[in-house]
Amino acid sequence: MHIPSLREVVSAEEWALRCDLAACYRLVAAYGWSDLVFTHISAKLPESVTGGEHQFLINPYGLMFDEITASSLVKVDMACNKLHDSPFPVNPAGFVIHSAVHEARPDAVCVLHTHTRAGVAVSAQQHGILPISQQSTFVLSSLAYHDYEGVAFRPDEKPRLQADLGQANYLVLRNHGLLTVGRSIADAFLSMYTFENTCRIQVDALAGGTALTPVNPAILAGMADVMRVATAGQGAQLAWPALLRKAEKLDPSFRT
Repeated sequence: MHIPSLREVVSAEEWALRCDLAACYRLVAAYGWSDLVFTHISAKLPESVTGGEHQFLINPYGLMFDEITASSLVKVDMACNKLHDSPFPVNPAGFVIHSAVHEARPDAVCVLHTHTRAGVAVSAQQHGILPISQQSTFVLSSLAYHDYEGVAFRPDEKPRLQADLGQANYLVLRNHGLLTVGRSIADAFLSMYTFENTCRIQVDALAGGTALTPVNPAILAGMADVMRVATAGQGAQLAWPALLRKAEKLDPSFRT
């Protein structure tokens, strides 16, 4: 399918965001976190580009994540109405969760939601995330839970989701999946990388059938400071250039 390039149509800032978001979709596919066409990653355009309006980029509904390009991403408003001509549909129901987060969290540049096997498995475990790995200590420092209310397409669920999320950057959607909030696309992706590995490790550890060794609570209590000082968050800005190189090696067409 030929998709006309928007590189000369949009601002340089918007094009850079489109390239990062398209790369994020490709990387989610490469790491096996996609669910055919049924989850979303949204990115908020800067107010310097939108003139103060709330505008977002989201995947065209029906494309696999490894097909998404910078030009195929669709610009929408808070109600998921298309703001430019695009041959692709969007999924307003799928944007309900994302719009809820963006509305409540002005710091949320990127919201990344997955339905991975390990993530859904842990979301169904009553105890939630266990403090049994180094990865889990990062997640537990900023974690919230939201109970399952059925397929998330009803606007009336939004205030409850917003209240449950609060200022957390990791959200377990019970019986549903995982969600991360990032001040950048890089932050949201690296958070999901840690979140997903936390869940995979937990599933594997529980499958071992022996008693588990929890992390010392004193270490958990100090993780907020560790993330802020020692590792500059989770090192997203250090890892993202390498991840972009990985995406380029896999298929550079995401930049088209």
